[in-house]
Amino acid sequence: MTTRMKARCPIDWTLFYSTVALAIIGAIMVYSTSSLLAEQRFGSHLFFIKRQLLWLAVSAGLMGLVMKADLKRLGQYTPLAIVAIIIALALVFVMPARNGSHRWLFLGPFAVQPSELAKIVLLYYLAYSFSRADSDISDYRKSLLPHAPLVGLMVLLIMFEPDLGTVIVLGLTTMSMLYLAGARLLHLATAVAPLALAGAVMVFGFGHKIGRIKTYLASLSDPLAGSYQVKQAILTFGAGGFWGAGLGDGIQKHFFLPYPHTDFIFAAAGEELGFIGLSVALALYLLVLYRGLKIASYQPDRFGYLLASGITMLLFFNIAINIGVVTSLIPTTGLPLPLMSYGGSSLLVSLLGIAILLNLSRRRDGWCQ
Repeated sequence: MTTRMKARCPIDWTLFYSTVALAIIGAIMVYSTSSLLAEQRFGSHLFFIKRQLLWLAVSAGLMGLVMKADLKRLGQYTPLAIVAIIIALALVFVMPARNGSHRWLFLGPFAVQPSELAKIVLLYYLAYSFSRADSDISDYRKSLLPHAPLVGLMVLLIMFEPDLGTVIVLGLTTMSMLYLAGARLLHLATAVAPLALAGAVMVFGFGHKIGRIKTYLASLSDPLAGSYQVKQAILTFGAGGFWGAGLGDGIQKHFFLPYPHTDFIFAAAGEELGFIGLSVALALYLLVLYRGLKIASYQPDRFGYLLASGITMLLFFNIAINIGVVTSLIPTTGLPLPLMSYGGSSLLVSLLGIAILLNLSRRRDGWCQ
């Protein structure tokens, strides 16, 4: 083997710099959109941005470790990680509710959202499990049944928090990974049916989020009948125009647009940065997703392919659903925008996913080019 073939491949620098750019844009927009609220509620305009930067520092440190880790070896511990996540998801129900939901574990000054961590743990577990030599994805008894109890319990706990947005993301990511792993369409339909039934019971049987769905359906024929959040988001986009009102000069964040630093940060960025600014952000997101798919395409084994594909799809579904909600294409779900929205758990999971992709980007069939 030549020296060139033994050389260690560099990370995907395009993916790295695109992620850094999005994280910087996110931090700037978090401060711009939250400073007024932070001053009013906590007496310091730096309250939210300080926490975001702290989570960014913690996430960056963990990224460095993950980028150097033996990912396949870590996969052996994913069943234990699944059990730990299920325990954490159960513990949130003994924690104080926030906005009517039990989604957070309060650990001193930190609030951790186990449902966010569940996303990356689940896809890592599935990638490792489906890539094992004794795994026959075409056999229903070996592909779906062994995973159904753990995955089903995890999804059920998240559903009762309630957090249907995360359930949708987990369901779409899981189905995509099963399809890429070679599962039969009949098996996929069998797996989807219970989730769809449970979701329908939650919405139409117990009335959870049914108001949002009715409001969304009404807005299709009359935009003025839409929810307050969505109407304000559309007004926020319109106020930005082509060039934007200017960084820090947005009006809608002055308590007109709800959650301008979290779920609706894309709309708030549209007002201040305009069409041009949003186009840059979207181009960066597309670049991240493209590099993720590219990394998946040259993986030398099934594990790397499924893991890279799973992380890329997880990012895609989160991005697509958030932007779909903000632009009134789908009903409101309450998902943050990866790498940009305020929220430590979301930022941590997004950057860990990118770190795994960067780790996998070094695997180019044993040689660099």
